[in-house]
Amino acid sequence: LVVVLGYSRGRKSELHPICAARLEHAAALAGDDDVVLLSGWSRHPTALPEAELMRRAWPAAADTLMCDPDARITAENAANAAAHARELGVSEVVVVTSRWHGLRAGILFRSLLPDLRVSVSPAHTPAPPQLLLRERAVFPLVPFQLARARRRVAELSGTGSGGA
Repeated sequence: LVVVLGYSRGRKSELHPICAARLEHAAALAGDDDVVLLSGWSRHPTALPEAELMRRAWPAAADTLMCDPDARITAENAANAAAHARELGVSEVVVVTSRWHGLRAGILFRSLLPDLRVSVSPAHTPAPPQLLLRERAVFPLVPFQLARARRRVAELSGTGSGGA
């Protein structure tokens, strides 16, 4: 399973260049038998989600594409991808993101998929100082995001606690 994480910075109708670079990198990585999961939402209720924009821009056959238009943060990308990975019975997940985002994404995906091989394949994208600072600022939130993502995985898999 190749998971492509979206990126928008609030754009409404087109892929951000960072997201387009991730998509291009994923297309180069994905083999004929790989399932590709495009993950990302829309900040604007009237705009298409990042996942749908990526699907429309995908340069290859679309029969192995899946879209996750609901993930708003990296932990939700990981939780939803974990559920898809289990449904598909895959043994490996490759996360496509940017180098500056790879550490946090890798921690979240590996924590939610401890029984699978998880690798991060960074696309060559710019690393503006504000994005590096943002990653540094949100990194301490990883344990809280992970706890929330684990609850989401349990809900999606039907193993959540329903009471005593």
